[in-house]
Parts: sequence; C-alpha cells; structure tokens
Amino acid sequence: MAPGIKMDLIDSLLFGFGTLMGWKPLLIIVCGVIIGIMVGAMPGLSPSTGVALLVPFSYTMSPALAVVLLVSIYISSNYGGSITAVLINTPGTPAAAATALDGYPLTQKGEAGKGLGMSLIASTIGGIFGVIILIVFAVPLAKLAISFHPADYFALAIFGLTTVGSLGSGSVSKAMVAVLFGLLVNTVGLDPISGVSRFSFGIDQLYDGFSLIPALIGLFALSVVFTAFEKGQFGSTIVDKVSGGFPTFRESWKTKFTIVRSSILGTIIGIFPGAGATIASFISYNIAQRTSKEPETFGKGAMDGVAASEAANSSSVGGALIPLLALGIPGSATDAVLIGALQLHDITPGPLLFQSNPEIVYGIFASLIIANAIMLVLGLYGVRYFAKVVEVPASVLFPMILAIALIGSFAVRSSFFDVGACFAFGVIGWIFKRYNYPVAPIVLGIVLGGLLEENFRRAVMMEGPTVFLTQPLAATMLAIAGLLFLWPIYRNYKAKKSAE
Repeated sequence: MAPGIKMDLIDSLLFGFGTLMGWKPLLIIVCGVIIGIMVGAMPGLSPSTGVALLVPFSYTMSPALAVVLLVSIYISSNYGGSITAVLINTPGTPAAAATALDGYPLTQKGEAGKGLGMSLIASTIGGIFGVIILIVFAVPLAKLAISFHPADYFALAIFGLTTVGSLGSGSVSKAMVAVLFGLLVNTVGLDPISGVSRFSFGIDQLYDGFSLIPALIGLFALSVVFTAFEKGQFGSTIVDKVSGGFPTFRESWKTKFTIVRSSILGTIIGIFPGAGATIASFISYNIAQRTSKEPETFGKGAMDGVAASEAANSSSVGGALIPLLALGIPGSATDAVLIGALQLHDITPGPLLFQSNPEIVYGIFASLIIANAIMLVLGLYGVRYFAKVVEVPASVLFPMILAIALIGSFAVRSSFFDVGACFAFGVIGWIFKRYNYPVAPIVLGIVLGGLLEENFRRAVMMEGPTVFLTQPLAATMLAIAGLLFLWPIYRNYKAKKSAE
C-alpha cells in the first residue's frame, strides 16, 4: 500500500496487523513483553530505562520491528512493576506505588495470587482501552491536550495533590504534611525558570535535584527493611500462607466500574505531556476510594484499589502515545526515548507520519493489542510462580530487598550519591511510618512539584495571578480540587460531632 493513501479505520488496523504477520514480528513482541515484565519488576529500572537500554539493539532491525519491540517493552513494564509492589511492597516502577497500597496487604493476608491476578486483569483491560482510544482519537485528542494553558497544567497538578492528600490513614493533616515534604524535596536543584541553583549547598550532584527512582525505592523498599529491623522480624517469614490462585469471576466482576472509570481517567491524563502513569494511578486510586461503598477497606487489601491503579497506569500508555504520534511531542519520559529511537531510524513523528510511514503508525497500534494479549497469557501461567517469591524467609528476603534497592538506585545514574540518597529516603520513610504519616503523598509531591511550580510561574508571568480565574478549565479543576480537599475535613468533622 502506497504511503498517503486514505484508509478508513478498519482498513488501517488490518493493515497494521498485516505488517506483523510472520514468526519474526510475533517473536519480537513476545521477547519485548518478557523483557518489559522483567524490567518493570526490577526496582530502579523504569519503563524509560528499559526502552533506552534496548534502543541500541534495535538499530540493526527494520524501523517497524524496532518500534514494535520498544512499545512491547513499554506496555508490559507497567504491569511488571506491580509484581514486586504486590509481593514485597517494593514498586518496580513509580506508577506501581499506588498498587502497593492494597496489593501488599493482600500478600500479607496470604492472597498474593489475588493481588497479582487483579493487577494483570486491570492492566490488560486498561492497556487495550488506551490503545482503542489511541486508534480512534489520536489526532483530535492530541490537539486538545497541546492547547492547554500553563494555568490548566497548574490546576491539574493541584487536583492531583488534593486527591492524594486523602491517603493519610484517616488523617488529612498528616497526608498534607507528607505532600508538602515531597514538594519541598522537589525544590532542590536548578530553578526551572531562572536556572539558579537552589538548596544544593555546593554539592554538584544536587544541581539536578534528587532522582525520583532512588527516592521511591528508599521510601517504599528500604523503609520496610528498617521497620523489620526495628521490630526484629528477620527471623520469621513474611507470610505464613500464600494463595497463588486468581480472583474468582465474581470478585473480578465487582471491579468492573472501577476498571472502566480508571481506564478512562488514565487515558485522558496520559495525553497531557508531563502528567504520566504515576499521576494517573494515584488520582484513579483516590477517586476509587472516594466513590467506594467501603472506603475503609482501602489500604487493607481492597481489590478495587489494585484495579484502579493498574487500569490507569496501563491505559495511560495509549494516551501518552497520542501527542507523540500526532504531534511529535512526548507525553512521558518513555515517549521521549521512543522519539529518539524513531529519529535514529530517520523517522520524524508528527502529523505527516500517518502519510509518510503508515506501516509504523498502524504497526504500533496492532503490536500494542497483541502485546496486551501476550502479557495476559504470560501472567495467567506465571502468577503461581510469582506468588512463591513471598515464601522466601524474611532472613533471606529482606537482605535481598536491601541489595536490589541499593543496586537499583545506583543503576539510575551510576552514582553512589543516589545510593546514599536512597538510604536517606529509606530512613525518612521509616520515620514517617513510625509516627503514622503516609509515604505515598511524598512521592506525588515530588512527581507533581515540577509541574506545579513551573506552570504556576509561567501562567502568572504571562497573564498575572487572575489567570486561574479567567481560564475556564483551570478554574473548574481548581474548584473541584477545593471540594475534594474540604470533603474529608467535613466528613471527619461530622464523624466527631456524631460521636459526641
């Protein structure tokens, strides 16, 4: 088929599947999915890291096969991050941090299989949903997202912070303290507008601020080790009994509305450049908690919590690819790596890509669908083996977590400074947990801090402080964020009045 020929949607998709017919493309997709799951499950190796590591190997392939390999790694690594999040409370990827909030409690109750199964089901459905939206709305949705005003991005960041603020074990004040601490950490490094160094204290490694991965590993993984050391748990096992069974059909069916809602949210948030899977997963998790008939079960092994996080972070992949393919603008760090990979093969992403290289575009669409199907099959047959990880004695498992955490933090930038930072954040996480302060909002404060500060200052510099009231979308999101912030305060007030 000659480039530039107008094709309707069905023909285009069939054309994409046609480019993948043969043993070689399918083998590449299978290998990509396996590599992606392994990369995602290893703390310190984010999807962007995994894709970046494979870019040099893809240079010898044809452009179509190279892109197929990289996007297969991309989509499956998001699910892979949930494996260690569920089993050992160590999110393999930043987006899996929300999954650990309910996934790990399931493991502690001897239901690791249910946590892994729910994450697999939600990831597959969310991933396919994101691809469908990508196929149908690539160009129009990308134009909508790219037209956002800095004030709109600021409002989105505020929305994310206020929703995560309710993750604080019933204490809004403790959650907000954690959020503010994360924002404070994000101020370290170069000023995003002026380029002036802030709070670096003459330390060269701090000019770029703290890396997210070491902070994440320290807060979630090392803090667990330090807590176990404090309580003398090294001589015991993590759980007494582990069930490798999947959730029943009835249990899975109960999460249907959560999965659909989170898939929609994840796709929409993924479209916004810089937002990404982590923000999508936390916002979806919190909305699931707020709309649940049993919000008290969240954080204690709620299936809806796992479903919300995983459906959102997987569907965000399809959303993030929309601005990449349609306008050549990366929606996430991994998308930025993909742009580099495309350019390595003399392919320029953007509106003309659909005409000049349709086999690339529709090959990506088809490969994402196939990759999700292969991921489901591998997960179905591998979940029992994944669940056996938690049967390792604590005396062996905790040192392994410590070693993996420190190696993973070093691998990010090959820096011993990051190892020290990981250790420091581990101590901070342990202190926060010791005094019942939530750790999850810290991560969101770090993730959203840059988006918040940079777009606030740009908006004010462009149109003054009133811009947040004059921009309709920004004003609407800020109003919703205000209501979400005040609602738990009002609910706690009513509960205290009723108790009196």
